[in-house]
Amino acid sequence: MRRFVNISVTAILGATFCFFFYVLLWHDYRWEAIAPFAGNLFAGWGMTIAVSASALFLSTLIGAGLTAGQLATFAPARWLARGYVELVRGTPLLTQILIGYYLVAPALHWENKFTVGFVILAAFAGAYLSEIFRAGILSIPRSQWESARAIGLTGAQTYRFVVIPQAIRRVLPATAGQFANLIKDSSLLYVIGLGEFTMQARQANAQTYATFESYLPLAIGYLARTLPISFASRWMENRTRYEH
Repeated sequence: MRRFVNISVTAILGATFCFFFYVLLWHDYRWEAIAPFAGNLFAGWGMTIAVSASALFLSTLIGAGLTAGQLATFAPARWLARGYVELVRGTPLLTQILIGYYLVAPALHWENKFTVGFVILAAFAGAYLSEIFRAGILSIPRSQWESARAIGLTGAQTYRFVVIPQAIRRVLPATAGQFANLIKDSSLLYVIGLGEFTMQARQANAQTYATFESYLPLAIGYLARTLPISFASRWMENRTRYEH
């Protein structure tokens, strides 16, 4: 019975993919319409790479800092970190971008769209990464902490040599997923006029009405950015795997 179900599910999925690619391949494309915009699309893709890479780095630092705050014994630090995480996770990214760019940035006389954009993205993703990191640390069995204390390790040494190496292995899949989401979320920065990939595709579509020809390269471009993250995550999982 199980074999029959597996074969049936595989056949259905295979047929779905075949139909999907059939529809894509047999559409009457007008690539010549967006050919003049190829340079803009490549420039937008480069801008997306730059802004997402900057946000990935900064969001990791923010996430680590928020995790330390949430696990701190100092109550005000714990409350502030927790409040920030709940506030960011409970509001839409689009709203945060609009508030950050049109209210906060002018108050600080901050006019650079690129830096404003990647800082907002990093602040948003950092809250989610903090929850991922915190869950990874708290998932370490209590016996590991007690064993570390029994052999004379300090709190910092326990985190460095016992807890964090194990937590990294546990949070890799979720962290990779959040990084991929951050890259895709960068498409919302078109609302502040940043010339990233999505904005260039929207402009090409607006001037040519070649919708599929404008947005298919967009999908391929984002896929080219997210797949390496997935592959790197799998590679790191295999490298850090150990037998129980």
